[in-house]
Amino acid sequence: MTDAEQSHYRICPLCEACCGLEVRTQGARVLGVRGADHDVFSAGYVCPKGYALKDLHEDPDRLRRPLVKRDGGFVEVGWDEAFAEIERRLVPILQRDGRDAVALSVGNPSAHKMSLILYFSRLAKALGTKNVYSASTLDQMPKQLSCGLMFGHWLSIPVPDIERADLLVVIGANPVASNGSLWTVPDFRGKAKALRARGGRLVVIDPRRTETAEIADAHHAIRPGADVFLLAALVHTLFDEGRVRLGRLAGHVNGVDELRQAVTPFSPERVAARCGLDAAAIRGLARELAAAPRGALYGRIGTCTQAYGTLASWLVDVVNVLTAKLDEAGGAMFPKAAAFAHNTMGAPGHGRGVGTGRWASRVSAAPEVFGELPIGVLAEEIETAGPGQVKALISIASNPVLSAPNGARLAAAFERLEFMVSLDIYLNETTRHADVILPGPSPLEDAHYDFAFPQFSFRNHARFSGAVFAPPAGQPAEWQNLLRLAAIARGDGARADVEAFDDALLMDELRKQAGEQAPIVMQALNASGRRGPERLVDLALRSGPYGDRFGQNPGGLTLDRVIAAPGGIDLGALAPRIPEVLRTPSGKVELAPPLLLADLPRALADLDTPAPPLVVIGRRDVRSNNSWMHNLPTLAKGPFRCTAWVHPEDAARLGLADGARATLAANGRRLDVTVEVNGTLRPGVVSLPHGWGHDLPGARLALAAQRPGANLNALFDDAARDPLSGNAVLSGVAVSLSPA
Repeated sequence: MTDAEQSHYRICPLCEACCGLEVRTQGARVLGVRGADHDVFSAGYVCPKGYALKDLHEDPDRLRRPLVKRDGGFVEVGWDEAFAEIERRLVPILQRDGRDAVALSVGNPSAHKMSLILYFSRLAKALGTKNVYSASTLDQMPKQLSCGLMFGHWLSIPVPDIERADLLVVIGANPVASNGSLWTVPDFRGKAKALRARGGRLVVIDPRRTETAEIADAHHAIRPGADVFLLAALVHTLFDEGRVRLGRLAGHVNGVDELRQAVTPFSPERVAARCGLDAAAIRGLARELAAAPRGALYGRIGTCTQAYGTLASWLVDVVNVLTAKLDEAGGAMFPKAAAFAHNTMGAPGHGRGVGTGRWASRVSAAPEVFGELPIGVLAEEIETAGPGQVKALISIASNPVLSAPNGARLAAAFERLEFMVSLDIYLNETTRHADVILPGPSPLEDAHYDFAFPQFSFRNHARFSGAVFAPPAGQPAEWQNLLRLAAIARGDGARADVEAFDDALLMDELRKQAGEQAPIVMQALNASGRRGPERLVDLALRSGPYGDRFGQNPGGLTLDRVIAAPGGIDLGALAPRIPEVLRTPSGKVELAPPLLLADLPRALADLDTPAPPLVVIGRRDVRSNNSWMHNLPTLAKGPFRCTAWVHPEDAARLGLADGARATLAANGRRLDVTVEVNGTLRPGVVSLPHGWGHDLPGARLALAAQRPGANLNALFDDAARDPLSGNAVLSGVAVSLSPA
């Protein structure tokens, strides 16, 4: 008898858009994937990444069994044997060298898997190491730091209310390709088209005429790395021309006078040459933002991956405050997530705020930010002998050999480790250095609730999707693997009862939250029979701002209610949240944090430095967010995307032809690249996408290896960082380009 065709609802875990999908199956086969029309958030939209879930599930290179390295090669073993090897080799390092001898590295796929994001913190706490690293210091920590200082929490990040905006100005971002970043907005193109249809304007500021700029009303081709100067000049103009309007926030803002004084030197006329824009155009932008009834300025990865990433990120929100665009309909607003958002917990309107530098890296004294150190210091922490030297590494869905600067140095450092464990679905450029690899299930074999992205969503919602397929027999859940590692780190051993361990950890949390009511809450949670992350999601929903409060708010959210709602529950448009959202000690928006004001003179001193004749920037493609996506046929097909785009004037000046091979060089390192002459760049700019370089020995990514591309990040200096956030400088770096 032939299995009947079935349809399953699934939230896509492959990028920040988090689109709802309909996955059609027959027995154990995936027949196809399409957008779920009934999804309350994405309403049927899907990009090529969603279709590629079928490829990922079926990829023959995806690991299904643990691997242990023996005699220089990997062999498949059982789960108990893999954990026994981890216990045998990790525990002596902890006992001999201490907690900081073990480092943790976590990549951005972890943010899309609730097992990993909810249980990573349990592992980190059990290890007790100060050596925690993540992809955040490669692309977003400046925004988290600036928003933490302004609004009181690292994840209180305002996003454009695009469905009600009259004006959207985008700087250093390409949401047509990304569908938002630190802004979850599926089908940005459709929403931008609707904005323009109702008479609104889209303006893009970017060194490249991106896919977003192609559909915009205006494009300003700024010099890479000059965002801080442009943004400071916009703020200067608002003060200089008397266009500051605080509106409803007038009584909720600190630091206006200090800010006015700090930006005085950054006039449009002073910064114009460095920005590559006319002073009149800069003043025109400031006037347009001030005059728009409803609008927002949005900046993203291009504003973060530069030497002044935190300053640029801060000034984006400063402009929104000064033009009365923050926390207003159609402006930049704070989502109100149904679960896990710290800005919905505790006493509203004030809090402890954020700080940095509770500890520092051992070698370079780089300050801790949001509980982690810059990934650019990981190699030196492994290489440099002495107390606290990193001797072991646990990497979780992380491929820093390709994603971090100077990956060759990192790869060499990983070879010096005494022990390395990787939780990953691939044997890739980083995990090839591991001694043990623990694979997770396919995304279609796992339930899903978005932990982080409702905190950045263009509209409030709550959605959950169950597993499409049961995991293979014997495959542990990833949260169970993390707890087994935590048990080993605590000294409980590899055979510890992870279910009992999980119960004990949850009860400890409930006692802090509910006091004497903790056993009653625990009983209510356990009544559903849920375990692990699903139980934590139920707790977060029920105790969240829309929750049933365990009977105190009848009709409120529970996980059962979310699951029972086809396509999720729409919780409405964004609404003003100041002062309730704030967690600053003052209870006000801090426009002039001292840490940021103290860094402005560094930018001012650099203002008159001549711009390099040729710099490189990255490039985002809708089919190529992460390195592992290059191994999926749906995303890898079509024209080769890892080409070096060069402006026609530069190509003629440098003697380069379309399709020719060339040498791209910086910091004493070289890449062999294929030239693509492209007029969308401003002269003096080369563009090469990141995440490529699949030609390293030992990796098993067969499809990606057919067209390996060049690893742009290999050129970058791992010591080049934004000093405030520790974020790597990956954009606007001076390079040379010559015929190969």
